[in-house]
Amino acid sequence: MSVCQLFFPPPKRMTSDKMNQYKTIIVDDEWLILSELRSLLNQFPAIKIVGEASNINEAARLISACRPDVVFLDIHMPGGSGFDLLERIKINFKIIFVTAYDQYRNNKWSSKAEAYLMKPISREQLARVIHNLSISQ
Repeated sequence: MSVCQLFFPPPKRMTSDKMNQYKTIIVDDEWLILSELRSLLNQFPAIKIVGEASNINEAARLISACRPDVVFLDIHMPGGSGFDLLERIKINFKIIFVTAYDQYRNNKWSSKAEAYLMKPISREQLARVIHNLSISQ
């Protein structure tokens, strides 16, 4: 049983409208932000949260184990940045940066991201991003 199945078990039965869900991981060192983002994302049927991490080491393990479609990634974290994480792993998922720092918007990784969201994040911002994910598929 993988880490993903232990902490985020799959639903007993998926209905047809949930077949196209994006397996999603949230990475943020601030528990309150992570909790709020989880609560917001859970309002969207297209999103299935399969893991959460509070640092880049946890995130690297989760990404390897869960193979997400989308990662909501904080940039500034103790012990290493979201950019450091992206340097360490193979990227075969969509990146959505979540940060309180606008100065990173012009980083080389930012151009590879689907979105760059500034904290605090609103439901409307997420709705646009999730809609754009489905268009870019």
